[in-house]
Amino acid sequence: MPEVRLVGEGTTEGEQYGVVSIDKARAISEETGLDLVEVSPNAKPPVVKLIDYGKFKYEQQKKANEAKKKTATVQLKEIQFRPNIEIHDLETKLKRAEKFLAQGDKIKMVMQFRGREMAYRDAGLAKFKTIVAQVEEMGSAVESPVKMMGNRIITIVAPIKKNG
Repeated sequence: MPEVRLVGEGTTEGEQYGVVSIDKARAISEETGLDLVEVSPNAKPPVVKLIDYGKFKYEQQKKANEAKKKTATVQLKEIQFRPNIEIHDLETKLKRAEKFLAQGDKIKMVMQFRGREMAYRDAGLAKFKTIVAQVEEMGSAVESPVKMMGNRIITIVAPIKKNG
């Protein structure tokens, strides 16, 4: 006759029935109106517990929903620049970048060159690096270095995590 270690309802104040046969465990389960759930199948003898399974599943779902609420989703926002961007337009885009960083989002910064602007990539790269430096001063860190990809200069900036 196979035996199991039977534990009553509750985690710490659970009544210990000790090692009993499976038939006796089932009888106790029906007597109390609780479900018999195998907690530790690899133990010798296996451990089973008397619990209200519906209530148990409900509590698990509640905990999962609570944990899901607390997780923050980080999005990747994109801000595009042109090499000959005017000061006011740049200020507007920097304000938007500051807002994204405050929300905890990452920013993909892109400077795109068209036509004759390709001849002045070095000047555009220097301007882009100053823009990235300004964004870094807002409380962010460069996640991927500034790199040229065809007619674009790209970098990704992430907010610095605040502890506490």
